[in-house]
Amino acid sequence: MSKEAPHMGEAARKLVTFAEYIAFEEKAETKHEYRNGEIVAMAGGTLEHGRLTMRVGLLLGIQLEGRPCETFSSDVRVRVLATGLATYPDLSVVCGKLERDPEHENTMTNPVVLVEVLSPSTESYDRGRKFHHYKQIPSLREYVLVSSEDRLIEVFRRNEDGSWSYHDTAETGLAELTSIGCKLDLDEVYHNPLKESA
Repeated sequence: MSKEAPHMGEAARKLVTFAEYIAFEEKAETKHEYRNGEIVAMAGGTLEHGRLTMRVGLLLGIQLEGRPCETFSSDVRVRVLATGLATYPDLSVVCGKLERDPEHENTMTNPVVLVEVLSPSTESYDRGRKFHHYKQIPSLREYVLVSSEDRLIEVFRRNEDGSWSYHDTAETGLAELTSIGCKLDLDEVYHNPLKESA
């Protein structure tokens, strides 16, 4: 979801504290990411991006029903305490007790699964620098990337030794999220009842 605005004023480029970012964000009409002491604008996604985010959220929500886990939308901010990054993942899954940022009660810090729906303008960041930040979250077990251009879901899974392994749906058509006992079937994720007939 995190599309960077092409340009921000100098006032927003200056280094600010997390508290100053929160004060700014609470008055802003659009979402912003807090990255390396800077406030970075985030723009809305495409129709396909929004549709896929809701599909994945719905499918995970159904499978997690009755279990001590909850799925959160991109309205919920996640902060990486180790690096300071504060951002809005497309979807976050928390299990057990929800942990809040010590500086802001409406910011969570302990997702087990994070999902980002890729778009051309954000893919490089989501795969690179953003994932580097996400890896510093101790509770995070799986990072899921959903393509908005191809039928592909990729899962990065934290191993017992702290390393990360890569899994995709190219052969099976099924993405397994072992940390929460859920599966994402490509046919279900990419099913579009509104698709225009040829």
